[in-house]
Amino acid sequence: MNYSELTQAIQDYCENDETTFVTNIPRFIQQAEERIARATMIPELRKNVTGTITSGNRYLARPADFLTPFSIAVVDDDGDYYYLLDKDVNFIREAYPNTTTTGRPKYYAQFSGDDPTSGSEGFFIVGPTPDQNYTVELYYYYEPESIVDSTTSWFGEHAETALLYGCLVEAYTFMKGDPDIMELYMARYTEAMGGLGVIAARSTRDDYRDGRLKMRR
Repeated sequence: MNYSELTQAIQDYCENDETTFVTNIPRFIQQAEERIARATMIPELRKNVTGTITSGNRYLARPADFLTPFSIAVVDDDGDYYYLLDKDVNFIREAYPNTTTTGRPKYYAQFSGDDPTSGSEGFFIVGPTPDQNYTVELYYYYEPESIVDSTTSWFGEHAETALLYGCLVEAYTFMKGDPDIMELYMARYTEAMGGLGVIAARSTRDDYRDGRLKMRR
């Protein structure tokens, strides 16, 4: 399902082509996408990126599409990986109160979030302060590009039911529609999200080591 098909389906299901409603359809879609992306961690929305943390600078900028980290590793000149331990900012401040204490970083924390006013994407802080430049590999869960902007998306291609009914829930909320219909839309959305939840759960398992995942009936 692409963007045009989705917008037409929303109008058809809601039987509404009023100007204000149609104008708000992109917002309904983006709200539904946000709800889906934050409700389940499917493997298709995981990403690896590499960057550099520089000598004497213990702050590392987050990617623009960052939602939450899985791991951060520094890579030395020999190509060896050293995974950092996730700690609170206060822990790092207390452990390394002097910013001139340098070495290979051992810990990281999320120091700041996105700032729409300045355009900053947020930062990690590491400890101790890097004693040289290091390659950094960040493995994280990311915010997918909206189907509104890209015309196609993974949700539209592989999670069509969840996306459609998520949009209908948002659209029908805007319309202040009949509670029985809203309950139906929510039930279909919840059912579709359950399927995505299975994908997320299955992605962290290995049948050989963990045994087969048993499904509830």
